[in-house]
Amino acid sequence: MYEVRFHGRGGQGAVMAAQALASAAFQEGNYAVAFPYFGAERRGAPVMAFTRVDKDKIFSKTLIYEPDYIVVLDDKLCGLVDVSDGLKDSGMAIINSAEKPEDIKLGKAVKCATVDATTVALETLGQPITNSAILGAFAKATGLVSIDSVVEGIMDIFGNRIGERLATKNANAAKAAYEVTQVGTCQGGFECEKADKWLPGYDELPLGLATRPMETPEGLVGPGSFVDNKTGSWKTFAPIYDPDKCIMCRMCWFYCPDGAIKEVGEGDAKTLEFHHEYCKGCGICANECPKDAIKMER
Repeated sequence: MYEVRFHGRGGQGAVMAAQALASAAFQEGNYAVAFPYFGAERRGAPVMAFTRVDKDKIFSKTLIYEPDYIVVLDDKLCGLVDVSDGLKDSGMAIINSAEKPEDIKLGKAVKCATVDATTVALETLGQPITNSAILGAFAKATGLVSIDSVVEGIMDIFGNRIGERLATKNANAAKAAYEVTQVGTCQGGFECEKADKWLPGYDELPLGLATRPMETPEGLVGPGSFVDNKTGSWKTFAPIYDPDKCIMCRMCWFYCPDGAIKEVGEGDAKTLEFHHEYCKGCGICANECPKDAIKMER
């Protein structure tokens, strides 16, 4: 048996990638199961999915704690989540990154494959959904499934969800990524700072269970706690602001879903400031700006 743990963000298709890999393994005569692990995370938040493959029937239903392979759909997750936690010393990491394998830093030095799946996805699909491209990299790096089986798996899983035309585009993304995947060894010793978590005791539960702002030993919780959750690493595109074109209509500020735009200065010197540590790159500000004072750039 081999076990694969996928790390991605909501909306990148980690769950469908795990299912497509299971389908690809099934095409080659194996038993395979795939399942997700996430709660109420919104689009962009870290999520996990898992795939198990064996020649015999699979009865294990637990999460995968000691994977043979980890697949990371967004390399910025490596600094937020300990993606290599539990990865076997003989294991391998397949990572969406423009860097070479030897420039990647994880918790341990292991075999590593990298591919700029984001660029492949943008060029092939027109959007930064990296799940199909990373499957092509998995096939190239591990040799556990052929690229032809990956294509069949994508057509099976994706085709039933988004139609044959879009599934074919995703299959082409997998084949394109397969050709440009680099294999090597990553660096070890990187320590990911684990986020503090807080759970209330019975004596700390608010009256009527209504949420209120609370200071805890682990930081602020409840309304306003977003200030402690810097989500700027979620974005693929960032807003570039040109104050010379801006007429201070504030439409961008009004529509920004994350409150990442602030008004600064006084009088005629007033301008806008974009807080990139919170901006998720949704592009609403650029879409609403009547003077094209905001451009979205990679």
